[in-house]
Amino acid sequence: MQRDIFDEEHEMFRAAFRQFLDREVVPHVDEWDKAGITDKGMFRTAGAAGFLGFNAPEEHGGGGVSDFRYNLVTAEEIQYAGVNAAATGIGLHNDVCLPYFLHATTEEQKARWLPGICSGELVTAIAMTEPGIGSDLASMSTSAIRDGDHYVVNGSKTFITNGIHADLVVTAVKTDPSQRHKGMSLLVLERGMEGFERGRNLEKMGMHAQDTAELFFTDVHVPVENLIGNEGEGFLQLVRNLPQERLNIAMAAVAAARAAFGWTLEYCKERQAFGKPIGSFQNSRFVLAEMATEIEIGQAFIDKCVLAHNQGELTAEEAAMAKWWATDLQGRVTDAGVQLHGGYGYMDEYPISRAYTDARVTRIYGGTNEIMKEIIGKSLGV
Repeated sequence: MQRDIFDEEHEMFRAAFRQFLDREVVPHVDEWDKAGITDKGMFRTAGAAGFLGFNAPEEHGGGGVSDFRYNLVTAEEIQYAGVNAAATGIGLHNDVCLPYFLHATTEEQKARWLPGICSGELVTAIAMTEPGIGSDLASMSTSAIRDGDHYVVNGSKTFITNGIHADLVVTAVKTDPSQRHKGMSLLVLERGMEGFERGRNLEKMGMHAQDTAELFFTDVHVPVENLIGNEGEGFLQLVRNLPQERLNIAMAAVAAARAAFGWTLEYCKERQAFGKPIGSFQNSRFVLAEMATEIEIGQAFIDKCVLAHNQGELTAEEAAMAKWWATDLQGRVTDAGVQLHGGYGYMDEYPISRAYTDARVTRIYGGTNEIMKEIIGKSLGV
C-alpha cells in the first residue's frame, strides 16, 4: 500500500543509505556472522558518509536533523538489506544512545563527545541490565560512590549491545544504594578507564554479528564531569528516553516482518510442488494474505507513532503498544515464513532462517513484552 509519510528528501536519503549498506555491509555479513562481531571500522565509514548522529547539531559534526523519519528509513533499510545483526549497532548508536548525549548533557560534554559520536570514532552503548535483575532496574547493585572529584564504580552489567566495540557506555549506577529509583544516576564510562573490563562476547541464538558483552567495573574512577544530568535523575532520564528506544525496536520489527514476507512470497511463487507453485495452494495463499494484512496494519500504527514522536506527542503507552505488537508480529511472520519454505527455511543459506533466529530477542530486549503490557494495563486504570 502507498505510504504518504515520506518526502522526496527521505527517499534520497534512503537510496544513499541503501547504497552504503550494499557497499560496506552486505558483502561482509557472512564473515562477520561467523566471527561473532562486525568490523568496528564500519562505524567510521558510516560516520564519514553522514549516517551517524544526523540528529546532532551541525556545530558538533551532526546533520542538524530533528526528523525521526530519517531514523525510520535507516531502520527499514537495514532490515530490507538482510543485515540486521551486522548493522543494528548503527540503530542503537543513533536512536537509543544519542538522545542521552543530546538532551541530558552540558555544553562541555556535548563538545567533548558528540564530534566523535557523529564521526564513528566513538562507538556508544547503554548499560542497564545486570545479572539476575532482568527488567527490575531499581534493584541494580552497580554502585558509584563519590570520592572528591571522582565516582568509584563497582559492579557488572550483562547483555550489552555494542559492548565490545563501545568507547562510551552510558551506565546506570546507584549513587545512593539505600534508595531504589531515586538512587539511580547515569555515568559515562570510557574505554581505557582502569578497572573497566569487558567480559565475553556472548554467544547467542541469533544476532550473531552483533557484539553483546558482559562489562565489569572494579574500583573504576570516573570523573564527576562524566555524570549525565544530576545525581538521582537516572531513572527519570531512562523513562524519558525509553519510548524512543521502544519505537526504534518496533520500527525495525515491522520492517523485518516486511522483509521476511517478501522473501517468503518470492519463494512461494518459484517453488513447485505437485506441478504448481506452492503459493497457489489455498493454505499458502491464506497464510500469505494474513501476513500481508497484519504488516500493513502494523505499518500504519508505526508511521502514526513516528509522526507523533516528531511532534513530541508519543506517549510511553503508545510506544509500549508498538513495541509488543510489532515484535510479536515479527515473530509470527518469520515463523510462518520458515514453515512455507519447508526444509529450506531451516537452512542458514536462506535469509528467512537468519531472520527467524534474529527475531526472537526483540520480544525480550528494550523491556519484555510482558512489561509492555503492564505499562499499557496500568494506563487503563486497572
